Amino acid sequence: MHTPLTSLLQIQHPILLAPMGSVSGGALAAAVSGAGGLGMIGAGYGDADWLRRELATAGDARIGVGFITWALAQQPDLLELALAHGPAAVMFSFGDCRPFLVQVRAAGAKAICQVQTVADACRAADAGADVIVAQGTEAGGHGAERGTFALVPAVVDAVSPLPVVAAGGVADGRGLAAALLLGASGVLVGTRFFATEEALGHPAAKQAIVDAAGDDTVRTRVFDIVRGYPWPAPYTGRALRNRFLAAWHGREDELEHAVEAERARYWQAAAEGDVDTAVVFAGDAVDCIDAIEPAASVVQRLAAEAERLLKGASDLVG
Repeated sequence: MHTPLTSLLQIQHPILLAPMGSVSGGALAAAVSGAGGLGMIGAGYGDADWLRRELATAGDARIGVGFITWALAQQPDLLELALAHGPAAVMFSFGDCRPFLVQVRAAGAKAICQVQTVADACRAADAGADVIVAQGTEAGGHGAERGTFALVPAVVDAVSPLPVVAAGGVADGRGLAAALLLGASGVLVGTRFFATEEALGHPAAKQAIVDAAGDDTVRTRVFDIVRGYPWPAPYTGRALRNRFLAAWHGREDELEHAVEAERARYWQAAAEGDVDTAVVFAGDAVDCIDAIEPAASVVQRLAAEAERLLKGASDLVG
């Protein structure tokens, strides 16, 4: 498959690894890139030592780095650290990417901006983004309200001819094929790559994703409250239901008053891999995930399935 995205980023398959904080480390990013996609390290909330270590783990692999934009604004030196590694691309999500684009382009990297609305897509395009990621609410982790199926073509129409990447609800070749038919040039995949051998994260979290169904996910603020991360509106996190979520979802005001006592218990559970308490961010497409696999196998299967489906689509027209 050849799309504007594969040409721009010089990749074989139109598949990008979502830069999931604490999950998309150097080994996973390198594996995705090695299989023909573009892997991206997730810088998360900004730990310079962690980012430096994961960049070193990626070695000479051609990768990108992704930032939570509002968190990066508080630690702009992290962008310099990433750019010193010579990434192929830098991705910005959840905030105004415009203050950082000149620096990225001056370093010779491509600027990828993830948005959740058409208006934000237009602002990022006008600011000089090279790629727009249209993220639907089906995505695991943080996002907003619009669905992928409707958002993607609207963004494609609004920012053409810029390449648009679909995110949210893509975990197999059917999702990739559908995204391309909606006008996207590729997909950004998160949860499917969480359940891979190279992903960071506790084995219990990976197995929870394999065992879950889409009905087991919900958008919520409770995990941000207990962890002390001040996510701005309108962003919430899609996660698997567990006992902690059942206790506090819908009681966010009460949780904020009890947070000091709950926080210590929460972080202990996270360290122990207790997924009945600790968050496992995951998207609606967990129904399509039934095994923990090497990341390269996931890339190759998604690409092969999508190619087969797209070639066969002509049989529907007679």
